[in-house]
Amino acid sequence: MIDLKSIYFKREERRILNDVNLSIRKGEHWVLLGRNGSGKTTILEMINGYHFPSKGTVEVLGHRYGQCDVREVRKQIGYISQSLFEKLTPGDPVWEAVAAANYGFLRFYEEIPQEAIDKARIMIDKVGLGYVADQPLGTLSQGERKKILLARALMTDPTILVMDEPCSGLDLYEREKMLQSIDDLRDSGITILYVTHHIEEIMPIFTHIALIHEGRIVAAGPKNEVLTEEHLLQVYDVPVSLEWSGNRPWIKVAANPIGS
Repeated sequence: MIDLKSIYFKREERRILNDVNLSIRKGEHWVLLGRNGSGKTTILEMINGYHFPSKGTVEVLGHRYGQCDVREVRKQIGYISQSLFEKLTPGDPVWEAVAAANYGFLRFYEEIPQEAIDKARIMIDKVGLGYVADQPLGTLSQGERKKILLARALMTDPTILVMDEPCSGLDLYEREKMLQSIDDLRDSGITILYVTHHIEEIMPIFTHIALIHEGRIVAAGPKNEVLTEEHLLQVYDVPVSLEWSGNRPWIKVAANPIGS
């Protein structure tokens, strides 16, 4: 599904990624976990073909970037990010913002096919927000915006769903509702790649984890093998105790962990 091999990426004089290797197979759902600035979003941008490595190869769905039309590959990738929402038009009705994704548009400038409208309303219902379908996009709460991005990403029946911190800025209630919507995708056949730096967002749906620190992957593999107190200390430089409950990890930070 996704293969990153010996990836290096520099921006001006700063090295963002340093010898990154990551292979994601069909049926696996991955979390990229790490501190701010560790390179998580850059990896997502490469998978979407918005950045290209300074060195190394990127293959997605059997296509090697640099030897294919990346725009065609993107049609099979659903992408959720705050930067995408900011490109949408706040005055458009919610259903239109969702329907436009069916054609790779940010908005419509022509007559909208009825089948796209019908499908958009189904997707909005699927994330539990049918009651906002006719509202202007700009009137939605933070939690509603995140769910509408999910509905939009699912419009094209993607093979891969990439999510860049979809719970950022949400309160506890809205975060848990969003996480449940994601966990409900476990039987959808979609391969999910989820970026966060919050360990408690790792839902039961996720099978694998890659821990990233300063542009390098510290550990990658099945979540129970990778998510250990030792690895977390290596990545975050903060001692924690780790517990699993309901196939979901929770951490406790040691008293006076930094500078003690």
